[in-house]
Amino acid sequence: MTMITGDIKNRIDTIWDAFWTGGITNSITILEQMTYLFFMKMLDDAQKTKEANASIMGVAVKEPTFGEGMWHNPETDRDVPYNNLRWSVFKNKEAEEMKRIISSDAFAFIKNLNTGKESAYSKFMANATFLIQNPRTLVKIVEGIDALDMNNRDTMGDVYEYVLGKMAASGNNGQFRTPRHIIKMMVDMMQPTLQDSVCDPAMGSAGFIVESAKYVQEHYKTELLKPENMKHYKNGLLHGFDTDTTMLRIGAMNLMLHGVDNPDVEYRDSLSTDNTDENKYSLCLANPPFAGSLDNGAVSKSLLAITKTKKTELLFMALFVRMLQLGGRCASIVPDGVLFGTSTGHMAIRKEIVDNQRLQAVISMPSGVFKPYAGVSTAILVFTKTNAGGTDKVWFYDMTADGFSLDDKRNPIADNDIPDIVSRFHNLDAEADRTRKDKSFFVPVEEIREKGYDLSINKYKEIEREKVVYESSDVIFGRIASLESEIMNAINDFQTKFM
Repeated sequence: MTMITGDIKNRIDTIWDAFWTGGITNSITILEQMTYLFFMKMLDDAQKTKEANASIMGVAVKEPTFGEGMWHNPETDRDVPYNNLRWSVFKNKEAEEMKRIISSDAFAFIKNLNTGKESAYSKFMANATFLIQNPRTLVKIVEGIDALDMNNRDTMGDVYEYVLGKMAASGNNGQFRTPRHIIKMMVDMMQPTLQDSVCDPAMGSAGFIVESAKYVQEHYKTELLKPENMKHYKNGLLHGFDTDTTMLRIGAMNLMLHGVDNPDVEYRDSLSTDNTDENKYSLCLANPPFAGSLDNGAVSKSLLAITKTKKTELLFMALFVRMLQLGGRCASIVPDGVLFGTSTGHMAIRKEIVDNQRLQAVISMPSGVFKPYAGVSTAILVFTKTNAGGTDKVWFYDMTADGFSLDDKRNPIADNDIPDIVSRFHNLDAEADRTRKDKSFFVPVEEIREKGYDLSINKYKEIEREKVVYESSDVIFGRIASLESEIMNAINDFQTKFM
């Protein structure tokens, strides 16, 4: 695991500021435009590496992105030398000429590139628009990006995470990003393996599948040396869907910068009839959209059969049940309402997970986790698909601190329950003797059923209350009378002396 250096952070901050001074202030737009330029540089850097290796071997470059001769630009109907489309060439042009090449030709090139490993990113480029119109702004941004080593996937992955962090911190479009430390906690709890097929059906910037990729990279280094395992890692391990093409582009780039060249990333409304995935994935990790309400006519009938509702947070829980293989696992963030809501839809989904599947854990999170852009209280539900029940006792954990202040500033603090959560989750046998007064405890399934399938921790947690002994009323009134007497004496003294 590399750490992003202060120098690189400063470079990214300078690039970010250049966008602002150039009149582009929406954080999603900034990230999107940076992504286009990252991709241009990535393509050229990758080919330069291929050319260097081919030169050493004395052979020609196989399947070059930038070939010999001319490329026909379908948008301008002109032929352009391939060489002009390369980052290492146009970065040295005068400002006006650079802007013309990038906006007219290089951008059209990446939009129409749809071959080999680049397809994951380029297939979402159809509606993309290049918005940097000021040549001086573009020069500053290109100079900043030019200093980044696109071949160092570890560093570039960290760079992209830092940019995503800036996007969230700016307050714009923060709903697209689950805090990285929460994602990491969930991945560490679920421990994805090379045998898994991981899916996030509401992927946003691909945080969950990127973190899953990193977990597999770190824990299966030796196994990844085998070609068949590496093939699965690059092509079959990770799956993500979204309905926002901007986020799909950003997510695909995020994955590529973490070494996943061809992920299964698709434009798809996961809740619609278009999504037919069933019994397909071994692990679902997600933070699906909350508080949405859908027209039942557009929702897959198989989901409505589990919970007849219009609420997206309930429909996604039904979707996880359908998408998972038997024995497949799910860890999902849900709003607190899912835990205790009394509507027919709320009751149906909880009953489904408790009675027909195997509910393992409910982790209650403080409301400040998603600040500054949302103050909603949330929890994490962990369950396994069995279609035959199996819930015995459910593990509850009361998270009160996540390593950051729970106000809008979210400054780092010492208090952090996350290491404890991960540790205890992987050692549940040791939890059996804990009481309801502890941070974590088990609740038998019979008790959950008795309480109407309510999964809110407050239903089961015992709070120790210290008895407070107050003074008798006679003592209190006596003190009031004494104070009143002192005040009157002071007033009389004042009047005697000065009036």
